Formats: sequence, structure tokens, C-alpha cells
Amino acid sequence: MADIKAVVRVEHPEIVLTGAVTHDRSATVRSVSEAGTDPTSGKFFYHIESADFSRFEDGLRNDRTIGNFERVIETRNEEAIYSFEYTAEAKVISPVIAAANGVVLDMENDGCGWILTIWIPDRTELVHLWDYAQQNEIEIELLRVNEYASLGQTDAGLTDTQRDALLVAVEMGYFEEPRDATLSQVAAELDISQPAASGLLRRGTRRLIISSLVDTTTTEPE
Repeated sequence: MADIKAVVRVEHPEIVLTGAVTHDRSATVRSVSEAGTDPTSGKFFYHIESADFSRFEDGLRNDRTIGNFERVIETRNEEAIYSFEYTAEAKVISPVIAAANGVVLDMENDGCGWILTIWIPDRTELVHLWDYAQQNEIEIELLRVNEYASLGQTDAGLTDTQRDALLVAVEMGYFEEPRDATLSQVAAELDISQPAASGLLRRGTRRLIISSLVDTTTTEPE
């Protein structure tokens, strides 16, 4: 199987630094890839942009995912590199990627969620990330992947309602970045409730991932 480059969005209040960036909406966070973010190293380095570092640090002090922190380098007036120590409550995605011999190429916040660009040498490992997210109640969406089966040319184990929901979402631009349609608009087009639309898209996307990225000899439960 060929390697893949995928872009996913994850959201959970206990993903590292979520509390801080929610408190300081001007803040933009990117991992410092040269330093790494593997939790075995003890300290984790991030490039921070903020209009008010005092506000950002107030958010850090009330962020349950962060223990000690330090502003290591201030590169410009609104840019700095920080080091952080995570608490036991922090949910960290990078170890799951590292265990799959993958690399987080980029990580950026978009408010309450995080956009991760991931390279993985074996396509099957992407499903393990999906399973980890579901087991930890992390919301996860696949935004882009370099190999993706056409919805019109494969059933991928989809139900008719899942396929219809995915096609409508694609046509309306729900999977674009930034989105051209909201979940409520997709639900309205399908004439179903928003929770029902969310469930169809989530289950349909999972089936597509399994079908596209996992060996077809593997049996996957409903």
C-alpha cells in the first residue's frame, strides 16, 4: 500500500492547549516540528502567535491539560515559542501517529478544534487514529486524503442513506476548508435532523476509510 498524507480535524476540550486558545481567541498555535511533540520527551514546544500574551498565559493557567510552561523565545511582538508540560488529563494525538510510524507535519487550531496534517507510511494506520478518537470521545473529521475512492464508483459498504448524505455534503461543500455549508444546512437539504445528519456522515466516512485504506480481508464490525 502507498503512503498517505491526510488532513483531519479533531475536537475535544481536553486536547492539549484547547483551554488556552479558547480563552485567547487571537492565539494561533503551531507545533515546532524540529523539537517534536512525543510525550516521552517531557517538554513540548509550540510556536504561538497572540495579540495579548498575558491573556494567553491566563488561559494556560486555567487549562487543565497544561502543567508548567515557559516563554522560551519571543521572536516578534506577537510571536513566541513556548515550552509546555502536559498534565495527566491531556489528550494527545501525536503518540497514536508516532506508534504508526507516522509524522504530524502540521498542527493548527481553528478555535475549539485542531487541524492536523499527517503523513503515514501505511494507509491502514489511519483507521487506528479514528478508533482512538472514538474510544476517547474525540470528534474527528477527515478533511482531505491523497487517495480517496469515488463515492459514485464504489459502495464501500455504505447504506443508501449514508451515500446520499455524503454526496449531498460533498456537493454543498461541507468538506471544504473553509466550509461552504454547515451541518444544519446539510441536514435541511436531506430533510432530517442535525444529529441524524451528523451520524450518517460520521458512519459513512468511517466506512469509506475502512474500505479505502484497510485491507479488504480484514473484517470490521458494524
